[in-house]
Amino acid sequence: MGIMSVRDALKIATEKELDLVEVAPNARPVVCRIMDYGKHKYEQSKREKEARRKQKVINVKEIRMSPKIDDHDFNVKARSAERFLSAGDKVKVSVRFRGREIVHKDLAQEKLQELATLVKDIGAVERPPKLEGRNMIMILAPKSDKETDK
Repeated sequence: MGIMSVRDALKIATEKELDLVEVAPNARPVVCRIMDYGKHKYEQSKREKEARRKQKVINVKEIRMSPKIDDHDFNVKARSAERFLSAGDKVKVSVRFRGREIVHKDLAQEKLQELATLVKDIGAVERPPKLEGRNMIMILAPKSDKETDK
């Protein structure tokens, strides 16, 4: 209907027995529509429910190990990480240092990098290895379908 005063728009809305609804309050001039407000709220709630239903919930699974982990145990943890990533979950890999093990940060970093290379085809490093207190933590995220097509 074009740009008009609020008073004129309210008059037209009452004549048609509808409501004047502000659609875009941040726009200049403010955008309003003449419509049934109850119907508008109902349709909006239906759209929100549909969006919530289509949303994928991403869980964060944790894998713990020590810097002196044996090869077989490491392979078992790597398979678990692959399973979690293929299921669409993020994986938090933490290496716990006990006692004087903390002086061997390089061993833990190597183990985490080795794990990242083992799962590079299905997962990507979201957060590189970082020391937090007595733990070194790395987060792996599943690769999306778009990334694997490249």
